[in-house]
Amino acid sequence: MSCDFLALAVPGVQKLSPYVPGKPVDELARELNLDPAGIVKLASNENPLGPSPKALEAIRAELAELTRYPDGNGFELKTKLAARCGVSPAQVTLGNGSNDILDLVARAWLAPGLNAVFSQYAFAVYPIATQAVGAQGKVVPAKAHGHDLEAMLAAIDANTRVVFVANPNNPTGTWFGPDALESFLARVPQSVLVVLDEAYIEYAEGDELPDGLDYLTRYPNLLVSRTFSKAYGLASLRVGYSLSSPQVADVLNRVRAPFNVNSLALSAACAALDDTDYLAASRRTNDAGMAQLEAGFRRLGLSWIPSKGNFIAVDFGRDAAPINQALLQAGVIVRPVAGYGMPTFLRVSIGTEQENARFLEALEQIFRG
Repeated sequence: MSCDFLALAVPGVQKLSPYVPGKPVDELARELNLDPAGIVKLASNENPLGPSPKALEAIRAELAELTRYPDGNGFELKTKLAARCGVSPAQVTLGNGSNDILDLVARAWLAPGLNAVFSQYAFAVYPIATQAVGAQGKVVPAKAHGHDLEAMLAAIDANTRVVFVANPNNPTGTWFGPDALESFLARVPQSVLVVLDEAYIEYAEGDELPDGLDYLTRYPNLLVSRTFSKAYGLASLRVGYSLSSPQVADVLNRVRAPFNVNSLALSAACAALDDTDYLAASRRTNDAGMAQLEAGFRRLGLSWIPSKGNFIAVDFGRDAAPINQALLQAGVIVRPVAGYGMPTFLRVSIGTEQENARFLEALEQIFRG
């Protein structure tokens, strides 16, 4: 007689649904018998430029050492990040993607009887990480699809240990400014850790979005989470990091898995940090692509949520599932967000000019019937 291992799992895990990533190109090719080379993927907020040449060169140089474990402390990358961000290496924690950082936070500070506060339409990993450790997730209704920071403050209680905020937010692309962040941080209890998720911060230019690093010295309960998966184009290597007080970093290091960032990722991330031309090109491509998609949506009579990320959520005013399915049939992968409570929207990553045009052309054909 077989055992029901789901029933034996801890209660929080029993109720979880696995995270569903954007559909891979090869999977769609198998399902619909399509040529993978002809498929356009605009589903996972990946950098459409391909990796930095300097990152590729660093990876090749590291291949001969594949029999060796990586530097478990990530000394070189932490040193580079500390210098770039104006902090000490003791304030840097490396993760297997910034997703790893979010999990480490939940494992270190959340437990049954405690809670984390986050917004409606927030990144799916916040509730997953919270529920997995048996803690309560307090979901605060959004305001114009973005964070209602005042309501999030009001949701904090004696059992709150973590508040997750994202700027810009995924999947909506919404953002808040420096004054809003300052006011929020000044009123969060010092015993509550604020996780400021800045996965898309490199796409922001000017002073519309605050730089979380500017607040670290004054707010020791602040942790800034970032990634190399987006603007730096290293999504497959899974490398992210957080910047925090040394004490918070020390706690994270106690639950961090040994060798959680591999050697190729460490070397590539170091090289990507030095490739300023690549980062500038990523921003230019994103700005141009955002304008291209907005113009296309305007031409089609569609509305969208203004975004500061490398993606845009477009509203079809009706169930978007049939439109998504028709796009898949046309070899175009975007991201349905019904699971976030946005059934009339699709989230579209910014691609190259040609990829964006292919998506808009497919959309026009669907509308023409």
